[in-house]
Parts: sequence; structure tokens; C-alpha cells
Amino acid sequence: MNKFLFATLSLAAAMSLNAAVHATVNGSDITDKDIAFTLAAMPGVTLEQLPKDTQKKVIDETISRKLLLDEAKKSGLEKTDEYKAALEEVKDNIALDLWMKRIFDNVKVSENEISDFYNKNKAEFAVPAQVKAKHILVAAEKDANDVIAALKGLKGDALVKKFEELAKAKSTDQGSAENGGELGWFGQSQMVKPFADAAFALKKGEITAKPVKSNFGYHVILKEDSKAAGTVGLNEVKPQIEGNLKMEKFRNDIRKRGDELRAKAKVEYK
Repeated sequence: MNKFLFATLSLAAAMSLNAAVHATVNGSDITDKDIAFTLAAMPGVTLEQLPKDTQKKVIDETISRKLLLDEAKKSGLEKTDEYKAALEEVKDNIALDLWMKRIFDNVKVSENEISDFYNKNKAEFAVPAQVKAKHILVAAEKDANDVIAALKGLKGDALVKKFEELAKAKSTDQGSAENGGELGWFGQSQMVKPFADAAFALKKGEITAKPVKSNFGYHVILKEDSKAAGTVGLNEVKPQIEGNLKMEKFRNDIRKRGDELRAKAKVEYK
């Protein structure tokens, strides 16, 4: 049922988007409306919410779809009876899409409903303690000790700058190396235990005094910052809660309307 509801809203949602241009292909713009069709397989996700590399893949896939569409039109398909018959069938789907979008747009969620949901489900918004860190990964312990020696005595910006240089030059973790070893924020359970234990034990601005061995190799870690465990504030999650409650109300409304119409209808199975 959920997939059906999301699918029926996808076309109408695309029609209401601002037409921001993400690329051009053969002089034709690739806009948010084009992107929406590619993202239909990922309900509730916007392009901006995706990682940069995934955004690029979505745009590339949309470009391919545009090129294939142009090729289909050039084939003269639109003049065929087959196309015209299919178009008539699609009109019914468009009518249903637009009608359901009207219902969805009219669903209201009050401030009290949002705050009540938040207060009753605070455990869902709990955030564990986190650390932000950079690392340099090498295969041999000697190489890790050489890195530590090269960083000895440095502090503050000088330490960060040198660490980033060494990460780009020596780290075997290619994903983080190009960003100076940056790993971003992570919880203790998100990293292998030796690495997590070492990172959480450091003070802000410190590097590990000895190489940290894991099944990936030897790490030199620079702790950039930390956050204590806590709960995400209502204002931060308000849009998410509002969207979820609105979708839940919409589903219930559509289900109720469907049941009422079915009860009045004359249905014959053959």
C-alpha cells in the first residue's frame, strides 16, 4: 500500500517543483522535474539529501533517460495507434495522481500533534556520544611511527595542516585521504573497536601517541572534536515529524475513502 501511495504522488509532486537546472544535454535543461522521476524509486528523498557522489549518479541517470526519451520521440512512436491508446490509459493515472495530491496538500498537522509525538517518542531522537576525527592508515607499524614522528611537537593549525598533507601523501584509505584523512562525525559503535576506543580516549586536538592496530592496518588518529550523548531538539526534527504525521494521516484518509466507496459499490468477481 505504501509503495502505491508514494508512486501515485510522484507525478503530481514533480509537477509542483521549482524548475532548478542541474545540467543541460544537447541544449535541453535537466531540471528538478526531470530529477523527480529518477528519484521516484526512493520515496521521500530529495536530491539535496543524498551524498554528492550519489547526486551526480542521479543526474547522470536522468541525462540518460532524457537522451533515450529523445530517441524514442525521433522514432515516430507518438504517431502510432499503440502510443495513442497508451496515452488514454495514462490520463486516468494522472487524474488519480492530481486528486490524491489535492487530498495530501489539504492534510494539516498541528503544533500540538508534533510536540506530542516528540515527547512520547524521545527515545527515537536519542543521539550517542560522537567524535569527529581524521586518520592516516598505513600497512606497516614502522610507517605509522614515522607519521607520528613527523607530527611530533605540532599543535593547532600547524598540526592539522601537516596531518592533512601526510594523509593525502601516505594514507591507504583513499576515501578519506583526498580529504586530508577526514572521517567526519561517528559514534563508538560505527568504527572497529580498537579504532573507536583510541579516538574516544583522545583529547580534542591530540593525536595517538602510538599506532592503533586494526584489521585494516595501522592508524594514526587526530581527534578534532567530540559531542556528549543527548537528544536531538524538537526544532531540528520538527519537519521530519510533521512530514511523517502528514503522510500517516493521508494514508488513513485514502484507506477510509477507499473502504467507504467499496462498501457502496456493486462488486462482482468473475
